[in-house]
Amino acid sequence: MIPVCNLADLPAGESVRLDTAPPIAVFNADGELYAIDDTCTHQDASLADGWLEGCLVECPLHAASFDLRTGAATCLPARRPVRTHPVTVADGVVYVHLTVEEGTAA
Repeated sequence: MIPVCNLADLPAGESVRLDTAPPIAVFNADGELYAIDDTCTHQDASLADGWLEGCLVECPLHAASFDLRTGAATCLPARRPVRTHPVTVADGVVYVHLTVEEGTAA
């Protein structure tokens, strides 16, 4: 589990970037919290710097869009999904549970 921030510090419509390896972005989409790998799969750009609309985030570089719920790329130029990570809140603190890629050890 990686502590992110206090829930009160992540208002609806905002995001925070974690400098992990790989970087992770945590979004508050209308009260629902989502975490995805922060780097666009089309080109190296921070999705935390993108535009959030509902459960979609648009990359600030070339306008590729990703579904925060599934990580799926929803429009070109991105073709590959981003990895998603479970998010929990305990005692007012937001935590990300790192999803391990297949073939790697935790």
